[in-house]
Amino acid sequence: MIQNLIDGVLTGSYISLGAIGLTLVMHILRFANFSHAELLSLGAYTALVFDGLVSGLSPVLAEKLAPLSLTWALILAIPISMVLTGLSALLIDRLIFRRVREKGQELSMVFASFGMALVVRNVIGLVFGLSPELYSKDIAFATVLSPDPLILVKPDQVFVLLAALVLMLILHLVLSRTTFGYALRAVAENPSLAQVNGVNLSRTIMYVWLIGGALAAVAGVFYGLSHQLIPVMGRDLVLPIFAATIVGGIGSVYGAVLGGFIVGIAGNMALVVLPSGYTPSVPFLLIIVVLMLRPHGLFGEARA
Repeated sequence: MIQNLIDGVLTGSYISLGAIGLTLVMHILRFANFSHAELLSLGAYTALVFDGLVSGLSPVLAEKLAPLSLTWALILAIPISMVLTGLSALLIDRLIFRRVREKGQELSMVFASFGMALVVRNVIGLVFGLSPELYSKDIAFATVLSPDPLILVKPDQVFVLLAALVLMLILHLVLSRTTFGYALRAVAENPSLAQVNGVNLSRTIMYVWLIGGALAAVAGVFYGLSHQLIPVMGRDLVLPIFAATIVGGIGSVYGAVLGGFIVGIAGNMALVVLPSGYTPSVPFLLIIVVLMLRPHGLFGEARA
């Protein structure tokens, strides 16, 4: 059970990163973006490409950072992936979502996001094939923390958790202590009033897409380090990310973080009593329970 709890915390770290971008988009633009999880896939595969390119250009950077399975090449590929995935999210908004949004049809936005999810997923499958990919083919041995009960932790898991927490701390400082953070909250609460007070609405929305895409890229890479890369990973992650967003409360970054860890821990703890085939239903159950007991989530607030 302790092992399941530890694995749940790890899972929650990358679910939280994915949920942060989704909760910002849902709160500010007021639509359920079902293509958001595909940004995790896009970011993960983009990092894979640049990991290979950097390793090919400089074999020295292809060496592992023992005891991690990461290489310097992958470390350098992650920020590149963040930038490109953020720009891709912005491009999708400019080409698709903004045009639908300007017509004022919220339901059409949801259908458009479904369509984009399928497009991105199939393009990734077409380019990279359907076979699983790995960042490293070297075996990463787990460290035994306790022989009884048996508790195993891989160095990569510790890195993923610590890196995710650092990113969350940086985002907290940006949102709570910068002008952009104040502008973001103002736009989320009342876009018209925020514009009257000098907030550039278009620029704020642009930053939301960039931040959401960048964090999704990191979440995708962390998922790939913990599991493997497959073109349908976005499909597998969309429900946990939505569950984290709803549990935490739409619009709350801190709620998304907490919701991500709740979903991750609940899913792994369910393995104690349920066969693995039933655990994907846990996010559904969490969504239903939260909507029944607290419709606005743990940290969400009612909106007009």
